[in-house]
Amino acid sequence: MRNSTYLKMALNMLLHSKLRSWLTIIGIVIGVGSVIGIVSLGDAMQASVQSSLSDLDLTKITISPGYTQASSNMHGPPGMRESGASTDSELTKDDIAALRGLDSIQYISGEISGSEKVKYAGQTATLSITGVDPQVWKYMTTLKTQSGRLLEPADKYVAVIGSSIASETYDHDIGVNQVITINNKSVRVVGVLEEKGEGDDSRIYMPIDGALNLITDAKKDVYDTITVKARSEDLVDSLVDDIVKKLMVSRHIIQEDDRDFSVTASKSMAESVTEMLSSMTLFLGAIAAVSLLVGSVGIANTMFTSVLEKTKEIGTMKAIGAKNRDILMIFLFNSAMVGFVGGILGIMLGWIVSYGLQSMLGSDMASGGGVSPYLMIEGLALAIMIGVISGVIPAYRASKLKPVDALRYE
Repeated sequence: MRNSTYLKMALNMLLHSKLRSWLTIIGIVIGVGSVIGIVSLGDAMQASVQSSLSDLDLTKITISPGYTQASSNMHGPPGMRESGASTDSELTKDDIAALRGLDSIQYISGEISGSEKVKYAGQTATLSITGVDPQVWKYMTTLKTQSGRLLEPADKYVAVIGSSIASETYDHDIGVNQVITINNKSVRVVGVLEEKGEGDDSRIYMPIDGALNLITDAKKDVYDTITVKARSEDLVDSLVDDIVKKLMVSRHIIQEDDRDFSVTASKSMAESVTEMLSSMTLFLGAIAAVSLLVGSVGIANTMFTSVLEKTKEIGTMKAIGAKNRDILMIFLFNSAMVGFVGGILGIMLGWIVSYGLQSMLGSDMASGGGVSPYLMIEGLALAIMIGVISGVIPAYRASKLKPVDALRYE
């Protein structure tokens, strides 16, 4: 027999067992739809995270006071610190001096931060202020201005403000060269940052010398964080190790458990987030694949039933010359067809699930939503493969039936 004959006879079997076939197909539809929906959702989440991470400076390393459990209480503005914070863990200019000798460091800067009342046009709002080193800040930051400029070395009582401060915090918009008041000190706005949708939108950046006089509990030569920019991404991992060793020596720390500072690389954070999303997608996909396994059992069951129903027909076909291979191929084509139809409908279901979930979770993911052509092809191939594998044993048993026994079957 030719392949077209196998296909025609398999289609005929499928059409003449509508209810049983469709019930079997539904199992494959749910399995393929679940896998495609979850995998495509995971892909969209990874793409969204990668897009956000692309704005990160992966050469940036942040040193914070405190270590392990203590670090969670030591981050943030000084005014928000817990009173039990040890002064021994403060970052100072001596730490910066100790690190300057590391060749892999391109720039290094100490930063202070705090929350203060900021007045503008008769209104007052409590805003986050970060004091940075104007000598190097514009080379270290990835922030860009939508108007005005970044900080310059000669600046002191000037500020670069986030986009939400400029247009949302007060009734009147704040533009370049307008003046805000922080702790009764006039500060001129020299730049407005582009919108990022993050904390930077509601933050004020100003030279550390000026910020030191405006942030209530800031202390000279004491920093809330020290920021380091490595010469390249390839040097980040080794530089983190070098920073830890250097600071432990300069701070006379012998045991690792006695460390009173934390070193965090943006590159490591980005890698951790990507790995976590990949693991989560794999885990959820594996759970969804269980339904495919259930669907494959349904196909096998349907095929065994079909073989029993058509035993006499098999005997007749063999009596008029059909070979074992012909019977085998007819049933394999039939089981593959069940997988094919289930795969097509499963892809449609998966696309609907993926689009719906991505729309619910965020517009960014929805814009890049849908199911990729590669995933569609893989889903369809998987469904057909499961159909064929599930039908192998029933088809083999059908092909081995003896004509005499088959014709006598009641």
